[in-house]
Amino acid sequence: MKPEEVAAYLQQYPDFFDRNVDLLAHMTVPHPDTGKAISLSERQMHALRAKIAQLEHKFAELIRFGEENDEIGEKVHRLSVALMTAENFDDILQVTMTHLLDDFSVPHVALRVWNCVLTKDGDEFAPVSEGVSFLAGDLQRPYCGAPCNDEIMAWFGESAEQIRSICLVPLLRDNTPFGLLAMGSEEAERFYREMGTLYVRRIGDLVGAAVLGELG
Repeated sequence: MKPEEVAAYLQQYPDFFDRNVDLLAHMTVPHPDTGKAISLSERQMHALRAKIAQLEHKFAELIRFGEENDEIGEKVHRLSVALMTAENFDDILQVTMTHLLDDFSVPHVALRVWNCVLTKDGDEFAPVSEGVSFLAGDLQRPYCGAPCNDEIMAWFGESAEQIRSICLVPLLRDNTPFGLLAMGSEEAERFYREMGTLYVRRIGDLVGAAVLGELG
């Protein structure tokens, strides 16, 4: 008989070993680690222990992810509260920079705003090219990855040459970008294409809402 036929037979008659209990005492299989012959019951126990170890590892991993998400959520909450108490654009800018640097350990942050009713002096209101405006409009989700635009990289000043990965978060008004929050890191893997963007999107929403509330 072929192995497939044996497997099919046992599946068809699951009570086979109940009716032939004596067979179990004489059947052996190789140990998965040592190769030494062991009984079927020993092999089953080994498989169960391995399965339990996998489940314990997965459970520990889920707990760790949950704790990390709780920690990030708390940081986003602190940023939200701080933005609510900001009295003007300069306060909003300072709060954003401070929290991203201290709480989220983002070493380089830049902000640009355009198409607002009220404008102010400062780099944050410097004109941007159509290319940057179109780039922000094309983003279906925050961009994470290698530097992709020389004009945006210039916003980081002298630090631009050391930056190896960036995150670009559009600031939206009625689903239309009116600004861009840019974050950069010297670590190439700090912001990568496959990373989750839930929290950076929320940060963009919070900063965007605060800026709109101030500038109109």
